[in-house]
Amino acid sequence: QVQLVESGGGLVQAGGSLRLSCVASERTFSNYHMGWFRQAPGKEREFVAAISWGGGRIYYADSVKGRFTISRDNAKNTVYLQMNSLKPEDTAVYSCAATRDYELRFSGRYAYWGQGAHVTVSS
Repeated sequence: QVQLVESGGGLVQAGGSLRLSCVASERTFSNYHMGWFRQAPGKEREFVAAISWGGGRIYYADSVKGRFTISRDNAKNTVYLQMNSLKPEDTAVYSCAATRDYELRFSGRYAYWGQGAHVTVSS
């Protein structure tokens, strides 16, 4: 069982930046691929970014490409999401998730989820 805890959410003005962190309880964190997903009010959960266990594969949603950066530090059991040039439409609950599946862009392939961090971007 992998427990994931996100932090770093909050309220920011449009154009600002936030960095989300997700710490895993599992000692074998480096065996898991990690993803970030978000869900805005009244909308379905959507893929944001993902990184493979060693960082060799990285994917982004088109809506965040060039503005968000995913990274991981296996020594700290932590995955990060650096969010720059934030827009009001980025407002959502952001959740990190862990998987051993090869496909990283579909939420159904992830076995473990954090509780989510609220991000609100004001205009």
